Amino acid sequence: MSDTLEKLLAPINDFLHCSTPGKWIETACLNQSVLLIDHANCEKKAASTAMNLMYKFTDRPELLKKMSQLAREELLHFQQVVEIMQARGIEYKSVSASRYASSLRALVTSKGEAQLIDTLFIGAIIEARSCERFAALAPFLDDELAKFYRSLLKSEARHYEDYLSLASRYASAAGIDGESRLQELLAEEAKLVNAPDQQFRFHSGTPSLQS
Repeated sequence: MSDTLEKLLAPINDFLHCSTPGKWIETACLNQSVLLIDHANCEKKAASTAMNLMYKFTDRPELLKKMSQLAREELLHFQQVVEIMQARGIEYKSVSASRYASSLRALVTSKGEAQLIDTLFIGAIIEARSCERFAALAPFLDDELAKFYRSLLKSEARHYEDYLSLASRYASAAGIDGESRLQELLAEEAKLVNAPDQQFRFHSGTPSLQS
């Protein structure tokens, strides 16, 4: 890995409470069709989350600007993944959502400013985990896919930073202890990453079965 990518990943690795288990990487390499299908789904969902925030919080220009850029880039990534799948003869079919994503969403406070802050913190965590997994997978993939995953790191790292800066800004303005809440969410995310998971997805725990 280049020095530039290592510098990019250093704060992300410090941010997350754990690394992706080797068993997940091994399973991903053996299930690349599912990996790509669910990766496409993740990009589409990320764009949808950004759009939902834009519709809901129209009075926050800094959020509108960051989320509009994020949505554009996530949709481009979705297109790129679909093109790779098409070239490899992989059918884009429905797969169930990961336990990881639904479990993180369940942690979001139900209403008020804390709901927005939690949503943004979780967005930062998911983007950081995506970067960490792209980098962890790349050495074990074919040249085309490895190059593509490394190419995503810069924009995905910026998405992580944008989510984190917005969440921290709003938490401070609301008098909420953002750092304490962030650490709680990161601790729960690490549990999900390390817990046995019966399905394999881009954001899943440690696989106990290949699927």
